[in-house]
Amino acid sequence: MSVDGWHTLLVLGGIRSGKSEFAEALVADAPTVRYVATAATGDPADAEWAARLAAHRGRRPAGWTTEETAEDPRRLADVIASAAPDETLLVDDLGGWVTVLLDPAHQPADDTATIAELAAAVRGCPARLVLVSPEVGLSLVPTTPLGRAFADALGSANRAVADACDAVVLVVAGQACWLKPTALAGAAVPAQPARAATPERAAAGAAEAERIPADAAAVAAARAPGWEAALPDVLTPAVAPAPAPSAEPAGAPWAAPTMALPMVTTGLIIQPGMELPMPDEYTGPQAVERLATLDLPPGAGLGVLERVVGFAAATQGTPTPAPWDAVRVLLLHGDHAGGAAAGASPAESARQAAQARAGEGALARLAAENGASLQVAEVPAAAPMEGMPALDLETVDEALRYGWRLAEEAADAGVRLLVLGACGAGTEAAAAAVLAATAGAEPPAVLGRVVTEHGQIDDAAWMRRCAAVRDAVHRTRRSPREARDVLAELGGGTIAAATGVLLGATARRVPVLLDGPVGIAAGLVSRDLAGQARHWCLLADDGGHPAVRLGADVLGLTPLLDLRLDLGEGANALAALPLLRSVLALAAALPARPVTGEGGEGDQDRGDGDEPDFREPEPAGPGPATTEPAQVGRPTEPGRPGEPGQPGQPGQPAESDQPGQPAESDQPGQPAESSQPAEPGQPASTEPDEAATAGADEAATADPAGRRAG
Repeated sequence: MSVDGWHTLLVLGGIRSGKSEFAEALVADAPTVRYVATAATGDPADAEWAARLAAHRGRRPAGWTTEETAEDPRRLADVIASAAPDETLLVDDLGGWVTVLLDPAHQPADDTATIAELAAAVRGCPARLVLVSPEVGLSLVPTTPLGRAFADALGSANRAVADACDAVVLVVAGQACWLKPTALAGAAVPAQPARAATPERAAAGAAEAERIPADAAAVAAARAPGWEAALPDVLTPAVAPAPAPSAEPAGAPWAAPTMALPMVTTGLIIQPGMELPMPDEYTGPQAVERLATLDLPPGAGLGVLERVVGFAAATQGTPTPAPWDAVRVLLLHGDHAGGAAAGASPAESARQAAQARAGEGALARLAAENGASLQVAEVPAAAPMEGMPALDLETVDEALRYGWRLAEEAADAGVRLLVLGACGAGTEAAAAAVLAATAGAEPPAVLGRVVTEHGQIDDAAWMRRCAAVRDAVHRTRRSPREARDVLAELGGGTIAAATGVLLGATARRVPVLLDGPVGIAAGLVSRDLAGQARHWCLLADDGGHPAVRLGADVLGLTPLLDLRLDLGEGANALAALPLLRSVLALAAALPARPVTGEGGEGDQDRGDGDEPDFREPEPAGPGPATTEPAQVGRPTEPGRPGEPGQPGQPGQPAESDQPGQPAESDQPGQPAESSQPAEPGQPASTEPDEAATAGADEAATADPAGRRAG
């Protein structure tokens, strides 16, 4: 076939768009094709309709067989479901099928149920299947009830079938636009003509090379078309055996490459506003609530690591997430020229990448200990951003698609967690420039100290980096701040490829463990392309890096740990990964806490259904607990002992609790006028008497039970 890598395909298109010819060309090389015709024969007097049907029949090869389902629209689902695995079916088209479905001769019928049956048959079809359907969603709303019913039913059918198919293509004016990437490894699409190396293109490349300063001469080759000829090999690390006491330590052996995916043209267009999936919004909170029911000691818990369980549950779609058993480390290697790389050597970053491929160094050792596969990807080098764009827009698009395919390849291989890291001269400065452009950060505040190869702090190199980022931001002050423009002007190939990895992982529902400023900068850029990407990211530790702290705060990512590791991007996350796995394993394996009876003597005296009596305590006097203002100056009511400020015995005057102290007033020399009843015919004073109130409070405090002193 001309298109490989898919199993079921939906071809959409308008009237006379060439959709049927395109679908027929897809299956032209198949040994046998069963053509399923869905349209009714129509009125014999309609010569134009008869000519259309004759044209369709005339294009079919003689070896094809034709089967018609116009008599019973429900039969289409049976034909698709009963196809043999070695067959190839071409259904043309769903518009005619919906027309027959809405025909009064087949009513009443449940259109929704019939469309659902068709989608289920497509999803479970064992044969190679191509369906053709007209796209009516771009036209005006029909003015007749029957026209609106047809548009609604066909739109629902297209959506249901598109969701069930592996791939969807829209044909416009004879040109194929692929809407849904294939979900199988090694998928491809119709090959597009390669760009020829014309003299004009060669002259333009030479002119651009003359503009590049001497320190960026190596950038031209990386920016040439075709730099992403193939995805890198995936290596399976092996844990190095413990060296003998008298032997010198040897490098960890690596197995042969387990996978190599050739570069194919996917037709993928990465643009702002993409609708990518979100993690499950219900399973995450359910998993965290379930932790409270586990059989742990009283008061024990997972602390901040509960967020790991919630994140894994949301990304896996289950309240009991499993530990990440298949992990892949993606190490992106690309250098920046100019002041961004001050104090760093491209040769050192190349040595680190080669070291990782050879199974040596911290990253490879930690990957081996975690049983993770490792993939080192080369990305295009970037020009000095202080004087010119780091990349051209064409190379940015290639880097985005390259990163997307890296994530797709990992998902097809069954990877359940990606660890994203980067190495290269100038990558930290590029990340700082992206933060300055997207989050308004000041370059000196997000640039870490520069440490040379010999472990010395180089403040002069740090100042050159700050100047380079400052000049680059100033140069682009009037440039657009769209994602592609930021990557082209400042980000370079490393951050562009990392952004593609995040988008591709989001599309395939694979979580990503970020580590370092490059991943954080890619997360900031990905917000403008697909806001869902940041919800699939997890940050284990910020490493004390100022750019990571600021970018994580903007993204809403809270570091789980505060280890302040500085082993290199990717290695820090791998060092924390065993702890995260242990938390998930514990949460998945622990049973629920058993319910036991708490047997106290008081509980035994009381029945199972009885609850202890509870009575609201009465306030002891005027104060915040009272619901009504205190009334001062009313006469004492006899026969109510125990009232605050009243004598314990009826008919007896109130005496002070302290012998020899008068009870008239707290202030010497002033009579307690407020304690006298109001004269007949005159209302009681509404102003509270401070002396009487204070005396009542003192009496209530000294003798709350109303007992008489002495």
